[in-house]
Amino acid sequence: MLKDSSAKTLENLKEAFAGESQANRKYLAFAAKANTEGYTQVARLFRAAADAETVHALAHLKAMGGIKSTKENVEAAVGGETFEFKSMYPAMIEQARTDVEDEAEMSFTNANAVEKIHAGLYQKYLDSMSNLVAVDIYVCQVCGNTVEGSAPDMCPICASPKDKFKKID
Repeated sequence: MLKDSSAKTLENLKEAFAGESQANRKYLAFAAKANTEGYTQVARLFRAAADAETVHALAHLKAMGGIKSTKENVEAAVGGETFEFKSMYPAMIEQARTDVEDEAEMSFTNANAVEKIHAGLYQKYLDSMSNLVAVDIYVCQVCGNTVEGSAPDMCPICASPKDKFKKID
């Protein structure tokens, strides 16, 4: 755990965590693109670098004391998801609408709807942590909608068909 006098180090850890996390996601997107263009070795390198960025991000998160008990982690997730759907995304949606940026508006709108679902699921799990029952979870690979049980025939958020849902192990 960091000392009280380490405010700048904590800032640096947070910045590094964010940067490494973003690099991971970006490199995975780059790998998918390289695969579609037939550059399998380039895709492999992007996936390897993405994995390394995850190692770095997790080390930074641990160093800043960002991983606590499961209960505390779920509580933090409820708070983060709630902030996103109540405060962060509505402002972003409005700005995209003002700027007439339809693709950005749709991206923010989908994410906003899903973050509300995530907050509800985390709260549900928090409320019943001592007696959770295993249930399948599926994620829509178009909008991120997250559902328990089985994938719907059509995503209620983006109208994608059932085959766009991925079962999470």
